[in-house]
Amino acid sequence: MLKLSEFDYLLPAELIAQHPLENREEARLLVVDRKAGRINHAIFKDIGSFLREKDLLVLNDTRVLHCRLFGKKSTGGKVEIFLTRRINGTTFSCLVRPARTKPGEKIFFAGGKICGQLSGRGQINFKQTDADTIYEYGAVPLPPYIKRRPVDSDKVYYQTVYAKNDGALASPTAGLHFTERMLKDLPARRVGLAYVTLHVGLGTFRPVRCEDITRHKMEPEYFKVPDEAAEKIERSREERGRIIAVGTTALRTLEAYAGGRKEGNTELFIYPGYSFKLADCLLTNFHLPKTTLFMLVCAFGGDKLMKQAYREAMERKYRFYSYGDAMLII
Repeated sequence: MLKLSEFDYLLPAELIAQHPLENREEARLLVVDRKAGRINHAIFKDIGSFLREKDLLVLNDTRVLHCRLFGKKSTGGKVEIFLTRRINGTTFSCLVRPARTKPGEKIFFAGGKICGQLSGRGQINFKQTDADTIYEYGAVPLPPYIKRRPVDSDKVYYQTVYAKNDGALASPTAGLHFTERMLKDLPARRVGLAYVTLHVGLGTFRPVRCEDITRHKMEPEYFKVPDEAAEKIERSREERGRIIAVGTTALRTLEAYAGGRKEGNTELFIYPGYSFKLADCLLTNFHLPKTTLFMLVCAFGGDKLMKQAYREAMERKYRFYSYGDAMLII
């Protein structure tokens, strides 16, 4: 049995990044060489020195929806609505804070410019006919460990520069460090780029509550591997280039594709003991303890080595989580 407690660690609160770096590429980069068992330290903009000709970076081009809405009841009481899924038209499933907000209650947003009515089924229906208008007044869904309200700059920094396909409830944060300049420079090094999509849902971040982690069930998330990306992946395999997953979501997409599907929903849960089929390297941020993301990283890099890397990152005051620094596992 794999115990949940085996994936716990203590992180000083001051290491949790509350704001993004102004220059994305100036993030620190911890590089873990699995074969040598060695840990190196660099700056993200120098990641090219750890890449080789014929390497293929696989990036998740999902785009984060502005799905967090701050409104008021007719009585003036404050309400926060988190739109989790569009059901049809302008009806959404949602999370509501405070939870005691009653079904049938009308909530006004943006100074009354839009209005929604709650149902008893965890849904909200807006009078507007255009979902884009609703998202236009929404805020970036920053994770709860960022202890501040979203600001306008988050709409830029919590989105990858290559985000394209709307649908995510959280950012694929490993890609936040890339700038457009860096992505243009990589092909000159004969490093390939392939774009896949996985719409990050709430399930990726839901806590694991069973002590035997193998009993945990992931919630389905939509993924797609376009034909162009599939061709690049297959060519890379033929040419024996390394396939580098940019983020845990890109890695899960690759592994779902290796299972024979190019599109659909995946509930793939990766934990130590999993046999990887496609990804040779992983670029990722530092993740919360006792989460499926940290378990995936331990599966990929080796439990002992990953825990050592996390300890060293904490000792050297790396910035953790969504707006934090990065780790490359080679």
